[in-house]
Amino acid sequence: MLADLSNRTANVLAHLGIGRGDRVAVHLGQSLETLLVHLAIYKLGAIAVPIAAVFGPEAIGYRLETAGAALIVTTQDGRARVPDSAARVLSVDDGPDSLPALRERAAASFATARTGPDDPAMMIFTSGTTGQPKGALHGHRVLLGHIPGVQMHHDLMPQPGDRVWTPADWAWAGGLLNVLLPALAMGLPVVAQRNARFDPQESLDWAAEAGVRNAFIPPTALRMMRDTRPRLALRSVASGGEQLGAATFDWGRERLGLTINEFYGQTECNLVLSSAAAWGIATPGIIGRPVPGHEVAVIDADGTVLPDGEQGIIAIRAPDPVMFLGYWQNEEATRAKFVGPWMTTGDQGIAGPDGVRFVGRDDDVISSAGYRIGPGEIESCLAGHAAVALAAVVGKPDAVRGEIVTAFVKLVAGVEESAALKEDIQRHVRERLSAHEYPREISFVEEIPLTSTGKVIRRVFRAPAG
Repeated sequence: MLADLSNRTANVLAHLGIGRGDRVAVHLGQSLETLLVHLAIYKLGAIAVPIAAVFGPEAIGYRLETAGAALIVTTQDGRARVPDSAARVLSVDDGPDSLPALRERAAASFATARTGPDDPAMMIFTSGTTGQPKGALHGHRVLLGHIPGVQMHHDLMPQPGDRVWTPADWAWAGGLLNVLLPALAMGLPVVAQRNARFDPQESLDWAAEAGVRNAFIPPTALRMMRDTRPRLALRSVASGGEQLGAATFDWGRERLGLTINEFYGQTECNLVLSSAAAWGIATPGIIGRPVPGHEVAVIDADGTVLPDGEQGIIAIRAPDPVMFLGYWQNEEATRAKFVGPWMTTGDQGIAGPDGVRFVGRDDDVISSAGYRIGPGEIESCLAGHAAVALAAVVGKPDAVRGEIVTAFVKLVAGVEESAALKEDIQRHVRERLSAHEYPREISFVEEIPLTSTGKVIRRVFRAPAG
């Protein structure tokens, strides 16, 4: 069925003038059409440009223009958000010129283009936590390179009865390359959920009814689930994209009845570190050990590998099967990503016998009274407080300490703000982490802005420079 439908879809795109190297934007969310369009693009030798379903006109227009997309495949709702003249639009909704209608009239056979491992297959834009998003171009090898990591954090997948789901948009590397494509490549069913907005209890109830056995759930979504009553009979849960935290790790064991396997990567080189409870690799606060086939180390600014216990830059040695080919039309940024053979991630970490401990992004690390403090660990600790729904932690300039830890907290619905609550939250962190890591200032906010991949956008909370 997939072969027939994706061949017909490829013929439709070819009839519209799409060929090798052309960029085709996919703005669809989780659906069968999303998969068919991706497969058709790869068969053509064209380049898929996934765009998150939640994006508005400016975000869509920026990606279409930067990628030079010849076509965007979307819904009627999505069509209304595509800027005029940004790209040709093909709708998947009803109509004589829609993709389903054109596909019915297309041939079921298609001669797949011959492509090699380094021929471009997809362009995934970075999440834009710092600066404008950049298009990370990946070759066809990226799928095969992901499978060992997926098998690792899903405790030796595939197993009989495995059925995979994620609430993450398939436009994100975590949804596309950690779930959809590798699961299908292993012959496993993938469950799609067409939810416009993530509702923790509704999503878990729905996943239980769908018989989901394996889930990739980002840390923010897991934290939002802590007040739910999960009914799933899960075999494995993986999490990544930001720091999981000890509180969520413990919640998984208590409420889900299993160990959440944390993993690490980024858009440019995804899924290179992983935990695997089945192998005894699972420690709170550790983002994993190198996945077989990848060399990962903590290095200094000169590219020297640091000994265990020393903080430095998490880096991956090239060549690597999941490493990007480069940033689209940005050779300078691509060169700046490397120190010798090492692709730098912009993340600080500490290696040890249990694996790598994530500290924070280079630009997020807080320098206070001689200490280098990662905000992720504090955010995770804050999330363990009963009154805290989400939190963002940044450094605030201070004449004495250089910077002080400042927290912006979104409270659980129904909880009232108060000075006593601030003190209780501060005490919660001080007692669980350390006296130098607790937030000396706390501000209550209505919302914590997140990227499309669920990461906290800390830059909006930083004080302007100067």
